[in-house]
Amino acid sequence: MKFTLEATSKNARACTIKTKHSTIKTPVFMPVGTLGSVKALDMQDVLDLLGAEIILANTYHMYLRPGDKTVAKMGKLHKFTTYTKSFLTDSGGFQAFSLSDISKPKENGIEFRSHIDGSKHFFTPTKVIDIQNNLGSDIMMILDDLVALPATQERIALSIERTTAWAKESIKYHKANQAKGIGIDQSIFAIIQGGTDKAFRTKSATELCALSDYDGFAIGGLSVGEANQDMYDTVEHTVQYMPKNKPRYLMGVGTPEDLIENIERGIDMFDCVMPTRNARNGTLFTSFGRINIKGAKFKEDEKPIDNECSCITCQRYSRAYLNHLFRTREITYFRLATIHNLHYYLNLMKEVRVAILEDKFDLYKKEFYKKRS
Repeated sequence: MKFTLEATSKNARACTIKTKHSTIKTPVFMPVGTLGSVKALDMQDVLDLLGAEIILANTYHMYLRPGDKTVAKMGKLHKFTTYTKSFLTDSGGFQAFSLSDISKPKENGIEFRSHIDGSKHFFTPTKVIDIQNNLGSDIMMILDDLVALPATQERIALSIERTTAWAKESIKYHKANQAKGIGIDQSIFAIIQGGTDKAFRTKSATELCALSDYDGFAIGGLSVGEANQDMYDTVEHTVQYMPKNKPRYLMGVGTPEDLIENIERGIDMFDCVMPTRNARNGTLFTSFGRINIKGAKFKEDEKPIDNECSCITCQRYSRAYLNHLFRTREITYFRLATIHNLHYYLNLMKEVRVAILEDKFDLYKKEFYKKRS
């Protein structure tokens, strides 16, 4: 992976990340393809209509179905899915958190039962790298110990201790694999933990960023129940301990407003299920805020979702037609709505990048919120 910082506008950054499979211009939003598929879309939609240079697949879910060894036999993620650009795979730590009733973190890994058939499994720092080697992703995330907020000081301290220990084990194992010719084209990111406690975040960031062989660093454990301002303050505090010459990734965030606020604080990469999940539930993102397309007021509305949007949904279909599709639960709705929401997110990142390159991010942010007022 090659990383270039091209421009800044105060703390906002415009960068380029080059992997074996694509050139990624940041800030970047990564559509979520949990099972190797962005829900409601095919890869032609993702590649040709949306132009996404990187998407996220889920290590936990791909391990269970169809199995990482099966994916490896089928040519790894790129050939299996026919998505020719970059994949980022997360480690399974978040799934252990979100499925906490069937998982249990331990000193050397995470024990969990499959949500599909109840079978028992154990993820270790090295095993999740083995799985991601089989998947063939361009960027691999290490196993981390994520805790829900609020949490006790003792539990957060234990989370940091485990995450740092697992990070040291992970990078040593990854480098040893590369010396054997395994994962040569795969980059690896560590994940900073610490809740919203600034002292804990300082400790975690300092310990992890000292591991200089990592290709990038992520901030995890946010957007898990804390107030938005607490998230923003935590990010602002944490980025000062992160290298300027490597990518900064905020995991699982979030709304368009969250993206703008965290780009302002120096974040380069984002992912979230929000645009795709909300599309399926009837909530559509626009330059002037959100609309819920199932509302009766849209039944005879001839306008597109957003007059400023150039996606095929807005160029071709009316709010009235989408309202009809949603109310009748036509499958076509899910595709058209998902295309629109992801196009909005990806286009937002393109516009922000231009503003940073022109050193006009502050002006862009003011206009962004003005349209929503």
